[in-house]
Amino acid sequence: MANNSFDFVSFLLRWLFAVVLVFGTFNPTEYSYIKWAFTDLDTFGPLTALVGVALLIGWVVFLHATFVSLGWLGIGLFAALFGCLIWLLVDLGWLDMDNTGAMTWIILLLLSLVLGTGVSWSHIRRRLTGQVDVDEVDD
Repeated sequence: MANNSFDFVSFLLRWLFAVVLVFGTFNPTEYSYIKWAFTDLDTFGPLTALVGVALLIGWVVFLHATFVSLGWLGIGLFAALFGCLIWLLVDLGWLDMDNTGAMTWIILLLLSLVLGTGVSWSHIRRRLTGQVDVDEVDD
């Protein structure tokens, strides 16, 4: 029987994968797939395509799991929560709306949190409520 334990480290690992996916795809530095692949299209080759397909697979897996587990309502609630958090940070003077670099990093971090939570949500809900989600049943 498989070990179905889920703890904080399990969440952190899922979130770490989401961070690598999000920040590997795009970030405000020159070290991202978007900058690498689309700055000079003459150098686009098989390695660039391979990495792009691998990232696309990661996005499909994470987005599908997030939409299935959280749904539009859950994603909307997370967006509202994180929007209010950014508003609070701006209101406290800890974050400047004109600092687009900082805003980009924060939004990407929050996106990774949504994706990490999305792929972990069934486990989190089971731990909190005792309810189990079943999407597919093997015959």
